[in-house]
Amino acid sequence: MTTAHPATPIERVPGRAWTVRLTGYADRSATVSCSNTACTMPARSKDLTALRRFAAQHAAAHAKAATVRANAWCHCGSTRCEAHPDTRTQCAGAVTLILRHDPTVGRVWNIEEVCAACAPLLTHTTVIARAARPQRASTQPPAPVSVPSPAARPGVPSGFSSPTAGPEDRPTTPSRRPSRATQRPQRRSSGRQR
Repeated sequence: MTTAHPATPIERVPGRAWTVRLTGYADRSATVSCSNTACTMPARSKDLTALRRFAAQHAAAHAKAATVRANAWCHCGSTRCEAHPDTRTQCAGAVTLILRHDPTVGRVWNIEEVCAACAPLLTHTTVIARAARPQRASTQPPAPVSVPSPAARPGVPSGFSSPTAGPEDRPTTPSRRPSRATQRPQRRSSGRQR
């Protein structure tokens, strides 16, 4: 016998990562490279400020164009969490898109899809976007709830609840609430009258 499930499981895909790198040379020139080979990069130049600005804008463009995929594996976890070796964690939570850039070095920009558990452990990280929760599409309408007739229901003692108890099974007399105020001891009169 084959059992058909109404909602098929979502297939997981590897988390994406882009790396934009500024590489310097001995003649004081530099180049910008991107891990996406389809990207067009400027020529080698000695204008480091312009190249650094281009690299930052290029990384931001990748981050803006990327749609975070809810079914992506954590990219950090796929590298065995090498980016945070001192803190071990289990990959878990929603997928986030992060930008990692150490401003003191200023040569590498990483855009990655990582899990919510790894994202706060990565240094110099900014969360750019979070994956939207996937909508579960049900192919079958919800089953109607059948309520048995009052004669078919088992008796439920008054004051007790039952998952099958209906409105007619509830007691008709209002229930008493216990008194919260404690009685104060009365003072004894000393017998003198004033």
